[in-house]
Amino acid sequence: MKILFASAEVAPFSKAGGLADVIGSLPKYIENDAEIAIFTPLHGLIDVNKYGIKELENSEMWLHFGGNGHKFRLFMGKLPGTDINVFFVHNDWYFTCFNDVYPKWLDPRYEHERYIAFSLATLEYAKLLNFKADIIHANDWHTAMIPVYLHSNYRYDEYWKNTKCVFEIHNLAYQGVWFEDVLDFANMRKDIVYNEFGVEHYGKVNWMKGAINYSDKVIAVSPNYSREILTGEFGEGMDYTLRMNQHKLVGILNGIDYDIFNPKTDKNLVKNYDIKTLKNKEENKKAICEAFGLKYNSDRPLYAMISRLVSQKGIDLIRDVEDELKNTDADFVFLGSGDKDYENLLIWLSNNSSNIRAYIGYKADLANQIYAGSDFFLMPSKFEPCGLSQLIAMRYASLPIVRATGGLEDTVIGYPLADSTGFKFWGYDGWSMMQAIYCSMGIYHDKYTFDAMRKSAMKADFSWEKSSKIYLKIFKELAN
Repeated sequence: MKILFASAEVAPFSKAGGLADVIGSLPKYIENDAEIAIFTPLHGLIDVNKYGIKELENSEMWLHFGGNGHKFRLFMGKLPGTDINVFFVHNDWYFTCFNDVYPKWLDPRYEHERYIAFSLATLEYAKLLNFKADIIHANDWHTAMIPVYLHSNYRYDEYWKNTKCVFEIHNLAYQGVWFEDVLDFANMRKDIVYNEFGVEHYGKVNWMKGAINYSDKVIAVSPNYSREILTGEFGEGMDYTLRMNQHKLVGILNGIDYDIFNPKTDKNLVKNYDIKTLKNKEENKKAICEAFGLKYNSDRPLYAMISRLVSQKGIDLIRDVEDELKNTDADFVFLGSGDKDYENLLIWLSNNSSNIRAYIGYKADLANQIYAGSDFFLMPSKFEPCGLSQLIAMRYASLPIVRATGGLEDTVIGYPLADSTGFKFWGYDGWSMMQAIYCSMGIYHDKYTFDAMRKSAMKADFSWEKSSKIYLKIFKELAN
């Protein structure tokens, strides 16, 4: 069985969010059961020398879009720790000219052109390499064009006639919506795809709708999220399409790579620890307090938040209770970047309080240090398809405080249930979040319960071992 993964980002080569972690980890766990190829753009930020990425001989290819020819080249490397080939699609006009996976302030039309070009190049290069995939696994709107191409331009292509397509929704909020003329750029037959059972959605092209309609299986990244997106509240206007395709919708919980996220072996930490040496975690807390200019006090809990600073992540709730946070007998550190309003909020709080600090940007090593140094981890999301941060936090014995939505509801056992691994609140408002924070502060001073919860969190199994078996079962069923 041959499986082709297509993704806008793949860890460790390029990363902007959880999608990269999924595509960088899941293939490792099914490598022994399938022949795998991963296709991703060669973004300008990818260090080709570090990862031994080389250009393939005679890989130059020209594709025509919008009446213009575009030159592509193909590079190849290995997914670290595996024998899996990762193919990097090179194009100076669309990808290598940027040092970001998703550059800010791009013209939306140009953003669509980038991923139309990548999707078609992926299909053409797979043919040149003679990688006749039994399954193509496309992810989010950036590669949603692939199942649409297979249904339209390639519907009578002998090479692809037996290929099945799996489309995975990592975040339904980003659907890839643009005007009808983008189909002309993509060289797609409007008479085939531009209708309510294809890509047409309220008079515009919606790539994610097309992928949902044309794929053989649709995966949401947690069981609870797969149920939520069928409703008007969480369906982002796509709920009726998803209900129509409910027979092929399944929710599979994301996992994390426990070899990478392991406090016992993580080289970024000041002092390593495991469930038997939890007292060593305190040294990491001291280091984080020092790094952020906070006075260390073992009697004060340290709360952390590592996130993209966008409305989905509940930053509005931080604004709602900023005075309470500043006057709470606890310390708070934030790491992330995103909307300027939210960045400015955290900068202002950092400059005008004694117990709140923020680092605007993202550093992977600092993120791991924060997971290890914090006592509690905030995730007050408005919605959360799965969430990986709470899984990493539990692995590092930082108890998550989450709004019970999407994958957060699936993965965190809220206090005071048996074997609880964190704290939950339900209302999307600052006061509900503060009640959960106050509850956690009480538990922090009950050292017996606090340590028991931390050990329960570290014992929780969210590795890819379980989830990968469900993926593999689906792939085999489709291939047969």
